Amino acid sequence: MDIYSFKKETGKKIEKFQSDFIMSRITKTHKDAHIGCMHLDKHGVIGYHQAVVPQLLLVVEGEGLVRGEKEGFTPVKSGDAVYWEKDEWHETKTETGLTAIVIESEELDVSALATI
Repeated sequence: MDIYSFKKETGKKIEKFQSDFIMSRITKTHKDAHIGCMHLDKHGVIGYHQAVVPQLLLVVEGEGLVRGEKEGFTPVKSGDAVYWEKDEWHETKTETGLTAIVIESEELDVSALATI
């Protein structure tokens, strides 16, 4: 399990085409990807299971705890990205609620994400 950041502070200012915004790059893939939004209410949990393909969890609201195959949970909050490899056991839970975008694909390139 690796934890990254996609917060504004980790992004790059874009001014091309008379633009004025910050872009935090997340991933690149050349294979099909499944992208979904997960809504965990108070005391919500995504049970301990193996990742079928590499998986990237982007916390967009709330906070929670994640773990990989090692014992112990790591706190995550809005702006954090969690990456699990294919076949890696993992779990996500929250006491207060959490909303996250999940990206799953045989090929995820997380090299553009900022490490925490």
